[in-house]
Amino acid sequence: MKVLLLGYGEMGHAFEFMLSRHHEVRIWSLELPGCLEDLSKDIEVIIFCLPVNAHEEVLQQLLPYMQLGTLCLTIAKGLNESGLTAQQIFESGLKGKYPFGVIYGPMISEEIRRDRYSFADVAMSKHENFEIATRLLSGSKLIFRHSTDMTGISWSVILKNVYAILFGIADGLQLGDNMRGHLMVQAIAELSSIVRQMGGDAASCISYAGLGDLVTTATSIDSHHHALGVKISRGEYTTLQGEGVHTLQMIERYRLFSSEDYPLFSLVADIMHKPENAAALLNGYMQNLLSKV
Repeated sequence: MKVLLLGYGEMGHAFEFMLSRHHEVRIWSLELPGCLEDLSKDIEVIIFCLPVNAHEEVLQQLLPYMQLGTLCLTIAKGLNESGLTAQQIFESGLKGKYPFGVIYGPMISEEIRRDRYSFADVAMSKHENFEIATRLLSGSKLIFRHSTDMTGISWSVILKNVYAILFGIADGLQLGDNMRGHLMVQAIAELSSIVRQMGGDAASCISYAGLGDLVTTATSIDSHHHALGVKISRGEYTTLQGEGVHTLQMIERYRLFSSEDYPLFSLVADIMHKPENAAALLNGYMQNLLSKV
C-alpha cells in the first residue's frame, strides 16, 4: 500500500519502522523537504502522527489533494484548543466524504522501534474500512482489535493520561503497590462513567485504549505522564506540560463534564492547580476514604 505519515517525531519514526517493510511509506513534516501535493499522489492511507492541535490545519491543507476513498487515521490522544477530539475534528473536516479511523492502545514508540509487540484498538467511521486497516497492519507486530465504539475508546485513551499523572505522584511519594492497585480500580470506575457520559460504551474503558494503555502509561519508565507525576512529588513543577495537563485545562475551560463527580479526577485537577500541595491533597483524599469505611 501507499502510505503517507504526517509528522516525524517519535511515533512517526515508530510507524515508519513498523510499516516500511511491507508498504511504500512517504513522510511529511515541517522539518523535512517535500510538499503535500506531491506526497499525496495515489496515497491510500494517511496516518496523522501529529499532536491533535495540528490536525485541523494540516487536514485543510491536505483536502485539495486527497483522492476519493483515501483513509485518514490518527494516533493522537488529546484535545485541541477547542476541546475537540481527533474523531470530532475528522467528522467536521472530512464531512463524510472520506473515511477515517483511530488507532489507540499501548504503543510506546521506543518498544515499536525495538521490534517489540504493541497493541491497539482500531475504530473506523465505516465498517468496510476495517479490511484496509488489516491490510495495512498485517505483518507488523501491532496486535489490534476492531472496535465499533470510536467515541468510547477516544475518551478512554485521552483521559487515561490524566490519571497516569497520579500514579507517578504516588510512586514518587513511595506509597507502595497497594496504592497502585486502588488507583487502578478507581480510575477504571471513573473512566467507565465518564465515557458513558460522553456518549461512548462504558465497556470501552477496559479495552487496549483504556485499561491497556492506562497500565502502560501509569507504570512505564518511558511514560511522560508517569515521569511528570514523579517530578511533582519531588517538588519539580516549574513546567507542567503534556497531553494530560492540556486535557485537564480543556475540560475545565469548556466544562465538558463536572470533575467534582469523579473524586480521583478531581484530585488530579486540584494537584495541578497547587502542585506544591500534592502530598497533602493525596493524603486528604485517603483520609476521606478512611472516614467512609
